[in-house]
Amino acid sequence: MKRARLIYNPTSGREEMKRRLPDILQKLDQAGIETSCHATIGAGDATIAAADAAERDYDLIIAAGGDGTIYEVINGMANKPNRPPLGILPLGTTNDFARAMGIPKHWEYACDLIIQNYTRPIDVGQANERYFINIAGGGSLTELTYDVPIKLKTMIGQLAYYLKGLEKMTRLSPTELIIEADGVGKFHEEFMLFLICNSNSVGGFEKLAPDAKPDDGLFDVVLLRRCNLAEFIRIATLALRGEHLNDSHVIHFRTNKMKVTSPSYVQINLDGEYGGTLPFTFSVLPSHLQIFADEHGEASYRNR
Repeated sequence: MKRARLIYNPTSGREEMKRRLPDILQKLDQAGIETSCHATIGAGDATIAAADAAERDYDLIIAAGGDGTIYEVINGMANKPNRPPLGILPLGTTNDFARAMGIPKHWEYACDLIIQNYTRPIDVGQANERYFINIAGGGSLTELTYDVPIKLKTMIGQLAYYLKGLEKMTRLSPTELIIEADGVGKFHEEFMLFLICNSNSVGGFEKLAPDAKPDDGLFDVVLLRRCNLAEFIRIATLALRGEHLNDSHVIHFRTNKMKVTSPSYVQINLDGEYGGTLPFTFSVLPSHLQIFADEHGEASYRNR
């Protein structure tokens, strides 16, 4: 009998987890996985619960919720010598990393991945003393995720982000950044935002970093130079088709380590959550975690 710790956010994804919990526990139990639960009660609670589960030698940890819940769980596990395989039940408002990993949206199929015990190693990003699994970034547009109230996300889902994004677009402003990337060089100019991608699914865009892979030991970095609103809309339209990387306003490269500083106050976003302010050093921890994931990738996610 395997022992699992299920850490879930009861407010994620219009509170679907609350309704599905008995069915999930029954399915896991029938497969020989004895599962105890921890319902999060506030910011940082999932990190504490995940650290405790790793220290108590659970056979696996399951994170149920959105990208924010996964982010907190990763931060509880990443610095531990014992890091059990991580299962993900993508029941949140946004599930970018689950989409990139081919983890089905339907809870039952996501449980099947865990039961079948198919795992794959993934890289983890380290950002100063924090960790991220999918995306890190900075600039005025990345701040919108902090501005969307939890109740609004619960009621109307990802539409809440789009509404807040439209509001932000009227207040676009560039930021002076100094970016030093190993093996690439130094950039010192004004940027609208920078994104450090560990997968190809970022903020609902599946082609923002089309060649990014979570297991290649490299970040895919996208920098957006200073531009006006009309230029930004044009570039965003190109990004929907994956045709933005050759635009003169866009810088794209790969690296395993980079440092970002600024004379200005710049907030950092880690997997959709507030991560602190510059300066930051970002580095790849290759194959740092095992994830229960679909070997057939994103196509399976879309089909379930």
